[in-house]
Amino acid sequence: MACAAGGCTVVTVAFTPPARTMRVMRSAATLLVLFAACSSLATDRDLTVFQASAVEIDSVRYPFQLLRPNANVGEPQPLVIFLHGAGERGEDNSKQLTWLPLNLAGDAMRARFSCYLLAVQCPDGEKWADVPWSEIDPSPLPARPTRAMSAVIAAMDRVLATENVDPDRVYLTGLSMGGYGAFDLAMRMPERFAALVPVCGGGDPASMGKLASLPLWIWHGDADSAVPVVRSRQMHAAAKKLDLDVQYSELPGVGHDSWRQAYGRDGALEWMFAQRRESR
Repeated sequence: MACAAGGCTVVTVAFTPPARTMRVMRSAATLLVLFAACSSLATDRDLTVFQASAVEIDSVRYPFQLLRPNANVGEPQPLVIFLHGAGERGEDNSKQLTWLPLNLAGDAMRARFSCYLLAVQCPDGEKWADVPWSEIDPSPLPARPTRAMSAVIAAMDRVLATENVDPDRVYLTGLSMGGYGAFDLAMRMPERFAALVPVCGGGDPASMGKLASLPLWIWHGDADSAVPVVRSRQMHAAAKKLDLDVQYSELPGVGHDSWRQAYGRDGALEWMFAQRRESR
């Protein structure tokens, strides 16, 4: 499940809650349903195509899974860096495979989009980017990456050093908490990526100039009650003001699950895999 909330607290009250409280309660219920669906996907499907490993940062272990291309592929292959949402945090090294990783692990998708895929799992209580998710006003890009993000960088460096990866086809994407993380990591090292696909996230519009050479496609549902759609609108507006290579898909009536469209049929994948770093 991908959500910008770390959990919910049930409180019994003897009065009718105000409208804002009712909205929060409905949002929490929706997120719980999404969590159950995501957990089922990650546990019911075959995970044997992934290889488990881990990195350590400051003596903290960060597990990750790596999807490799089919064995008969000889040429260097693309690498997808996937940042999961808050609901997939933990230490089981499987929940973070929900949505895009499991999608790309299917036989038909592996034939269509042959690639490596790296999915690090963020522990409970940590974030990819140390910014508030549900605020309307953006936060400045933090001076340093979080420890969890440092783990992603370390794992990415290991894969690039040990696997047959095409360095000109490294793609970065994430949803919800991972959408914030995707903006954060891309702004720290834009030269390392060929494309950026942040889904229902946000970032620092004032730092958008750091992405001047990076094609990006932003996705968000206009009915998202967990991460305000204005966060993606702000990033799109900043990119357009700088005349960057940006696309923006705002999905009418879609809530906090716009990743279904972004990673689904007619979504961003065909475009993403067509990008090459040296072609810019």
